[in-house]
Amino acid sequence: MNALLLTVLTWLAPVVGSAVQTSVAGEWQIHRIAAGRESTQTCTFKQKDSDLTGTCSSDSGPVPLTGKVEGKTVTWTYKADSEGGKVTVVYNGTLESETKMSGTVSAVEFSVEGEFTATRSK
Repeated sequence: MNALLLTVLTWLAPVVGSAVQTSVAGEWQIHRIAAGRESTQTCTFKQKDSDLTGTCSSDSGPVPLTGKVEGKTVTWTYKADSEGGKVTVVYNGTLESETKMSGTVSAVEFSVEGEFTATRSK
């Protein structure tokens, strides 16, 4: 019985671990449409286990981000400068392949929502 349990656990370990180990580390080009405006920015992700850190480009320079990777779901948040002060920008995406993701983007303080697509830079 113990040998059977050990065999099953040995087989499951790579399967369970692979869901968390999806890597999005590197540079991505983010194209978004929100409130009728289109924009493109570059985000560079660093990943440790399921935690994301990094920066996204903005008019005032790089903006720090934090986020999570859980299976194919990628989320990240940062605070951007705007005319009205800091705005919390939230991305909720799905990794479609190793080089493409898409999802929704929102600006929390202004209740602005839109869509984004992202491609990994080579």
